[in-house]
Amino acid sequence: MQLSVIILNYNVRYFLEQCVLSVQAALQHIDGEIIVVDNNSSDDSCQMMKTRFPHIKLIENNENTGFPKGNNIGVAQAKGEYICILNPDTVVAEDTFTKILNSQLLTPNFQLGIIGCKLVDGTGKFLPESKRGIPTPWVAFTKIFGLYKIFPKIQLFNRYYAQNLSEHQTGEVDVLVGAFMFLKRELYNQLGGFDENCFMYSDDIDLSYRALQNGKTNYYFSKTTVIHYKGESTVKDGTYMKRFQEAMEYFYSKHFKKSAFFSLFMKSGSYLFAFLKKSKSVVSNRDIDSYILISQNELLKEKLEKLLGKNVKLLSATFKNELPSLLKGIHSNVEIIFDQNALPFSTIISAMETYKSENVTFKIIPNQSNFMIGSNSSNDRGEVILIND
Repeated sequence: MQLSVIILNYNVRYFLEQCVLSVQAALQHIDGEIIVVDNNSSDDSCQMMKTRFPHIKLIENNENTGFPKGNNIGVAQAKGEYICILNPDTVVAEDTFTKILNSQLLTPNFQLGIIGCKLVDGTGKFLPESKRGIPTPWVAFTKIFGLYKIFPKIQLFNRYYAQNLSEHQTGEVDVLVGAFMFLKRELYNQLGGFDENCFMYSDDIDLSYRALQNGKTNYYFSKTTVIHYKGESTVKDGTYMKRFQEAMEYFYSKHFKKSAFFSLFMKSGSYLFAFLKKSKSVVSNRDIDSYILISQNELLKEKLEKLLGKNVKLLSATFKNELPSLLKGIHSNVEIIFDQNALPFSTIISAMETYKSENVTFKIIPNQSNFMIGSNSSNDRGEVILIND
């Protein structure tokens, strides 16, 4: 078997359904498997998996074991030569795994570490954490106090987000994000998997760093784009702040020499950073002035007009000829709804990148599903709207 995709889920039932649909499509021409590990969700995630995807391996944990242990449980049952650690609030393109498997990064490369890819949020904007540097004390300082934004072209300040590479350049990086990590299962096992002492937030940094310590090279692969709604997996509240600080302190105590000054700096800096993240997590409701549905289904258009209480402009699957003129010079809020029954995920992701704008938001209606889903910010929890029959 070539590839095992491990999806660790916790209370994101609708995002999980869309994610699994996208992975299924991406594995269509690959000898692969999907393993969903559920960390004791209180929603109907497990029932949805059993009903809609009965052929997919589902592991039901009786407690929330955290990100590291949950993924380790899944990888322990994987059979693929390669594994992909994938968040449930992601959407992969149909050719995502094929492009990576066929890339020059894999063969011949005996020093191959972990591969990440280009991630965008629910508005189509690039997520800079797709590629990062090791957060040494100095690099962490430039991140916490925003120096990487002030001096983006100066290497001394721009290492946190590996700004020596643009989002369109494939190349070597130190750290990949846990939302999408592609590596050999043999390497994962050699490294001992994720460190289960990390509950969350520093686990991907730690795994990436240990791969480097073992003489491997990590890569950012820019030739495929994956949606990561990002805000959906974690509500950035007081618990987030506490766990973030604890995670960073654990990483530094494990890999770097500590001092009293550094501990105080990290504690105050982590609280400041987490507080700023929390303050950004509150996103005001966005009033949509007009809707555009890309679909072949006239009945769906009528159903959405009744649901949304506004007219919906219907465009066919050849929308690329009409959409640019409709969006040109707009100053009102427009929401584009993609009917995935008529469009592949790859087309939807490409369109989100192409037509991203402060005035444009996106929703996706997954194939044969009764909901539409999206996120207007990388800091909010996303939105699911049920579509009744």
